[in-house]
Amino acid sequence: MLLVLLPVTVLLVFTVFAAMSHWEKGRTLRDFDTAIAVSFATGDVSDAVARERMAAVKARLHVEPGTARERAAAQRATDTALRRAVGQATGRPVPDVAGVLDAVRRQLHALRVEAGTNSLDAQTVAQRYDGIEDVLLDTVATLESGRPTRAAGRAADAHVALRKAIAAAERERAELAILFGVPAGQRPTAAGRWTELEKAQLRTFEQNTSAALWAQLHSTMFQAPGRAVRKVRDLLDDSDTRPADWPSYDAWLADSGQYVDDLRHIQDRAMRELARTADDELRATRTRAYSDLALFLTVLCAVTVLALALRRSITRPLGQVAEGARALSEGDLSYDIRYAGRDELGDVADTFRELRVTTERLAGQIRAMNTAIDAGRLQHRADVDAFDGTWAQLLGGMNDTMASFAAAHGRRRRAEQELEGIFNLSLDLLCISGLDGYFKRVNPAFERTLGYPVETLTARPLVEFVHEEDRDSTREAIALLASGADVAEFENRYVRADGTECWLQWSARPVPEEGLIYAAARDVTESRLAAREQAALRRVATEVARGVPPFDVFAKVAQEVGALLSTSAAVLRYGSDGDVTVLGIAREHADDGGGAPPLTRREVARTVIREVARTRGAARSGTAAGAPIVVEGRLWGVVVAASLLDPLPEGTECRLADFTELIATAIANADSRAQLAASRARVVAAGDASRRRIERDLHDGVQQRLISLQLELRMAQTLVEERGSELGRQLAHLGKGLDDTFQDLIQVARGIHPAILTKGGLGPALRSLARRSAIPVELDLRLSTPRFPEPVEVAAYYVTSECLTNAVKHARASVVTVTAEDTGGVLEVVIHDDGAGGAEPGGGSGLIGLIDRVEAIGGRLTVTSPPGSGTTLGVRLPLTPPPDTGDGVVPRS
Repeated sequence: MLLVLLPVTVLLVFTVFAAMSHWEKGRTLRDFDTAIAVSFATGDVSDAVARERMAAVKARLHVEPGTARERAAAQRATDTALRRAVGQATGRPVPDVAGVLDAVRRQLHALRVEAGTNSLDAQTVAQRYDGIEDVLLDTVATLESGRPTRAAGRAADAHVALRKAIAAAERERAELAILFGVPAGQRPTAAGRWTELEKAQLRTFEQNTSAALWAQLHSTMFQAPGRAVRKVRDLLDDSDTRPADWPSYDAWLADSGQYVDDLRHIQDRAMRELARTADDELRATRTRAYSDLALFLTVLCAVTVLALALRRSITRPLGQVAEGARALSEGDLSYDIRYAGRDELGDVADTFRELRVTTERLAGQIRAMNTAIDAGRLQHRADVDAFDGTWAQLLGGMNDTMASFAAAHGRRRRAEQELEGIFNLSLDLLCISGLDGYFKRVNPAFERTLGYPVETLTARPLVEFVHEEDRDSTREAIALLASGADVAEFENRYVRADGTECWLQWSARPVPEEGLIYAAARDVTESRLAAREQAALRRVATEVARGVPPFDVFAKVAQEVGALLSTSAAVLRYGSDGDVTVLGIAREHADDGGGAPPLTRREVARTVIREVARTRGAARSGTAAGAPIVVEGRLWGVVVAASLLDPLPEGTECRLADFTELIATAIANADSRAQLAASRARVVAAGDASRRRIERDLHDGVQQRLISLQLELRMAQTLVEERGSELGRQLAHLGKGLDDTFQDLIQVARGIHPAILTKGGLGPALRSLARRSAIPVELDLRLSTPRFPEPVEVAAYYVTSECLTNAVKHARASVVTVTAEDTGGVLEVVIHDDGAGGAEPGGGSGLIGLIDRVEAIGGRLTVTSPPGSGTTLGVRLPLTPPPDTGDGVVPRS
């Protein structure tokens, strides 16, 4: 029997090993087939990224609608390829390709955002895309690195080498597009490293690919696009080649694009050849595995027939022993072996029966130990002396385990008590909730923060305590926890028992096997309110720094207060006569049908205003609250917040007072700026009035006296009989001097306040200035009306007069151009000369005086005077100045 079974067994072993080897090889080929499928999808992503890089470079070099659309289309194609590759990689027995693709997606998003803002130049954009493509190519190489067979390995090496060669050609295309697409003075240095890399990878491709693909590659290299690309490379390598010999930007893009497309056609064939090679190897391996399996089954059938033939003499006693061992292993101690022969099988049966008896005794000790544990009798110990050998060691170990369990139970009880103390004393909100959306247990901090008793918190779904606007996000967070993910720094709003809101920041961890969620929360209401107050303060300070009108600043303050407290708000100023001026107001939009009558609300606001003026502190009354505005130690005004419907929450006046204290500096700055503007306007107005008074006095007094003297002198000249006498000559000399003095006085009077400006308006006045100028003046007047407001005409006239004087005295200009036009409620005057330039607004009193005059009526004056390039002075004067009461605030209401 042994002579028969031995060769059969050896044959069976070899058959099994052969079948296992073929199946293992088949599994390896199947995994390789799966890997190349994922590799092909990843390679498509790499190709899409290369196209997107080219589109991004073109969009950066030439900002046109066509390039922008091309870049958007390339980005959509890349996203589609990414989604397809992630779908291929998910659930496949490959490395973490999905993680790599997710990282690529995030890098692409960041790069697109930076490129969209034009903060990166074209060279940097190309380099950033190169890094992303390197990651994808490395992933393709890793996926195809398995070599289950020599043919599949060569096909994979050829495919990877061709991909890397195409990538090198694409990068060379982008670099040379940048080289040819920017001005000559800004072109980067051309680099030829991609050409050498492409050649090296194509050599690797030639060594591993088929003859047909090699022939197609050779044909592609010698076609027109390939020859054009090689010609450009030769030009760049030649040190004697001038940039003028280089191809144009469009020609390079067309030739290199066609060349890369031809290489991609070869790549597609290489992919199909790799897939076909892997499929052929897999089918062949499976065929050999099925043949070995058939042989194995044949041998197994022969052995089975032989075993059945020996059943009566051997297998029956062995079957009883096996059945007994199986029953013993399953815990059935009632099974008994009936075989009682005197042979070796009989001895085995007797030994098994003794083992069953010992096992029954050992099971009795174990049951007693379990009963003691269930009853809490942790001092119980098994009878070790009743057993020998391994059984005694087993029971001794159980006794030691019982002692350790008793000690651990005591420590656990103490730890539970300590944990209970921490849970109850914690200032943070701690809770245990179920996946069903109910609180199972909360600590006292929950009750203190929300104001609900424990019974209410555990009896209702937890989302009922959440603010309505945050319930959807809270349900999404619970669903995320139910899926097994942790949640950190999640914020939502809860509604307290008194109706107020509070912000809680959560960190939670689920225990899915128990159906529980352990969570801790922190009340961040105060920090969020402080952040909102700081943001509002920054916005107001920004408005002040921008120099917006004071009434806009006050309106902004009222708007920020209203948004901060969700109420109506107003900024008011106390007058010296006890009256109140409204400077800014922000109204809450609400239906008045359910609220108090308007008269009642107005009376409440007046009560608060009077109380703040009396106490110089914050006050509240029903639906209104107010806080004082203190500027330099004096009560300047009050900020009032009022609700149209509901009473204000407790503490509103304190919050309003704190924010008003922060915003007081901005209000003081705006008020000081308004007062400064009003003071400047008064100074300019007083100066103009003085000029007009002096001009009138000269005209009515000195001029008339001079005219009378001239007439008397001419009468005296008529009395002289001999004009050539000494007396005649002296009278003639006095007459000429008197005429010159009269003309000088007329010029002085015109400079003080020109009469033509008062009578004829700005246009005739500017023409008069041009005629009297010592250098040529070119006028371009596009005025829609002959007269403008007097302050505007005076400011425009004096600015033009001062510029003409400076052009003659200091700039040494040959011509001056004056342009005046009124559009959109603004008069704009531009004076340009071709003189020496270099004028500084702070270098003399003339420009400073002009700036004061222009800004006093709300205008703006700008000076552009680079040395050697002339001076350009622009003035923008509003034709409708903002209202003013003389103290820098808007009219009272």
